[in-house]
Amino acid sequence: MKIFLDSADIGEIEAHIASGFVDGVTTNPSLIAKSGRNILETIAQICEMVDGPVSAEVAATDFETMLKEGKKLAALAPNVTVKVPLTEAGLRTCRVLREAGTQVNVTLCFTAGQALLAAKAGATFISPFVGRLDDIGHDGMGLIEEICTIYDQYDMTTEVLVASVRSTQHVVDAAMLGADVVTLPPKILTALYKHPLTDKGLAAFISDWEGTGQSIL
Repeated sequence: MKIFLDSADIGEIEAHIASGFVDGVTTNPSLIAKSGRNILETIAQICEMVDGPVSAEVAATDFETMLKEGKKLAALAPNVTVKVPLTEAGLRTCRVLREAGTQVNVTLCFTAGQALLAAKAGATFISPFVGRLDDIGHDGMGLIEEICTIYDQYDMTTEVLVASVRSTQHVVDAAMLGADVVTLPPKILTALYKHPLTDKGLAAFISDWEGTGQSIL
């Protein structure tokens, strides 16, 4: 399963790229606004840092403007993936951009029916928001299972990109269900390293080693 970093913070991205675990980056208007930077400059810089796909989201809601924005974002770098919302206009934009060879991430997916339409529109990625579904008492991971089943049934090539991840368990569950990608806030990626028993065991090893008076170097 590929891991994307969900961030528009250049410093965060640079720090996590060094781990070797970051296969791509996703951004959205909220993350760009939080960064306080120009969207075009930010996306271009991230694309230089990351070899994999970098999702850059359109801000328009109508088809004509959305398509213009998508083309402008796609022209920034070869690894830009244009992100569009799962609306009629978004799906129309997706189809046109995909026919032109641009990767497209269809976002804000909350039903398997929506995911089916996105795949038929040629989406490169579909982004179901598991955390937001969990927040309202629905089963976010149940949606991932439905989408994976449908895509597998018909050999659809759209990759399932699990978004709105709130915990490390979401990551494990997504992997077990066969999702292609998970996009993580930096704090969740960092949390994947952590376990109290790892810390406890390491402390014991260090203590025992120090008692030997030896040095490997």
